[in-house]
Amino acid sequence: MKIAVEGCCHGELDKIYETIGYLERKEDVKVDLLLCCGDFQAVRNEGDMKCMAVPAKYRQMQTFYKYYSGEKKAPVLTIFIGGNHEASNHLQELPYGGWVAPNIYYLGYAGVVRYKGVRIGGLSGIFKSHDYRKGHYEFPPYNHETLRSVYHVRNSDVFKLKQIRMPVDVFMTHDWPRGIYHYGSTDELLRKKRFLREEVESGTLGSPAAADLLQHLQPSYWFSAHLHVKFAALMQHEAKGNTSPKTTKFLSLDKCLPYRDFLQIVEVADRPGSSEQLEYDPEWLAILKATDHLQKPSPSMWHPPENNGLHTRWDYSASEVAMMEVVSELNGELSIPENFSQTVPPYDPTRPQPNTAPAYSTNPQTTELCATLGLTDMYVLAGQGWRGAAAEEGGATEEEEDDEDNQSTGSVEEPSEYPTDTSGLSSSYNPDEITIEDEWEEEGEEEERGSDAVVPEAPDGARDSDRDSSPPREAAGRLILPPPRTESETEDLLPSPLALRLPPPSGSTPSSSTGLSQTSSEEEGSAPPARVPKRCSGEAKGTQSPSGGTPRIKRRNQSIYTAAEDEES
Repeated sequence: MKIAVEGCCHGELDKIYETIGYLERKEDVKVDLLLCCGDFQAVRNEGDMKCMAVPAKYRQMQTFYKYYSGEKKAPVLTIFIGGNHEASNHLQELPYGGWVAPNIYYLGYAGVVRYKGVRIGGLSGIFKSHDYRKGHYEFPPYNHETLRSVYHVRNSDVFKLKQIRMPVDVFMTHDWPRGIYHYGSTDELLRKKRFLREEVESGTLGSPAAADLLQHLQPSYWFSAHLHVKFAALMQHEAKGNTSPKTTKFLSLDKCLPYRDFLQIVEVADRPGSSEQLEYDPEWLAILKATDHLQKPSPSMWHPPENNGLHTRWDYSASEVAMMEVVSELNGELSIPENFSQTVPPYDPTRPQPNTAPAYSTNPQTTELCATLGLTDMYVLAGQGWRGAAAEEGGATEEEEDDEDNQSTGSVEEPSEYPTDTSGLSSSYNPDEITIEDEWEEEGEEEERGSDAVVPEAPDGARDSDRDSSPPREAAGRLILPPPRTESETEDLLPSPLALRLPPPSGSTPSSSTGLSQTSSEEEGSAPPARVPKRCSGEAKGTQSPSGGTPRIKRRNQSIYTAAEDEES
């Protein structure tokens, strides 16, 4: 089947579906499924916008409300995960996943579903080490701290995903698995996003939790977004036992803007005779049941059970008996019921209500699933038992928020459980959580050119004065990257890709070439045979940090939430 993969959505559903329709007509294909890799922004009304971590001046309704209200229906089944710019009060209603609108399904904090026999999993949010061990304690109305911590990945969800033993075909995260950039054209990535160089060289770019899952799950495909750049990689894993080594095809895509590589179609083999409906995954539901008692809606640190003599059980993988029990509880019907219902009034453009307060209510879909399987609605518990405690814990100032985004992914006070996580020592900005208020100064130049402009590299031997005015560093102080793939080696890693950049909206005047821009190397022919990766995932990598810090580049991230007229200029 043909799966359309989309990077950061930012609420632009109308444009995304229009682009898919255009591509279907142009290429004479039929898209079966759309996967969105975060920053979906399922904003139902003005109250939801106040629960989204963006500055007030960039809070725009976009087009999701039309699908929530019933004015429109998604033309293709859509599955998405959460990112770091979401209507968090809405998504928290569905901790185990559910419909946010007809034909649009959210995977929850973490989840696995099946469609046409293909197992699709995902992990919502981004990694932040100082919140990683906490429970999902946040509850609206959010304060300055919980407005951001609510979308940070938790180890309880990663622990559940690590109980999976059966093969996963497709997996999604918003931020990248740490180290994945070593398996693609690193040179090309740094030409496009030169400010990532220090994080790449120091080994701190990306999520260590996602890297851990990549090693464990070894899916056929892994899709991400967040860094607003198209990047492909091919990672060959070490063989397990007597089995042949598996290979993961990684693809990250850009945000939904004109002339950006934000959408690509990938052909994934389905399983003949499988259901045409979206289905629950028995193994995943059995894992949810087995681990239900482990999760607490508390800001206190939680440590997963280990085989260290302190726990009576540490393996919560699903047995065949447990999976059959789940199927029995569902009366043998694995198809996910199409039981979407509105929980708050939708936005009415004819009667704007800017003073609408954020809503928080239980979702009937979650209530029904919990009653059927005996699960706990964590959103209800967070509201009942931990709301007051969470409010006392919060209260970060706006200055502290900015500092959190501009600094590292880690915390010195709460060191990461990952031994390779050096984020707490990083002196540079955190590219894993791009500052909402800011954007790179180069972005202004991009808007003028109407494309994803790149600051040119200085000539060999020249000093890069705008990035680093410190004395020259010793070469040994930096991590020496392996020879990167050339662009031609990674351009066609995915089979039958159809990459497309969004055409300007009707009535607009693009600042560059008119018409639709496509990646010619991907559309002129079929993908070449997979090339041998330059090393296995288990091989040792350097972890040295640079001996000197690179000054942070001021960011101006206004292009994500600019008004329509700014995008059209």
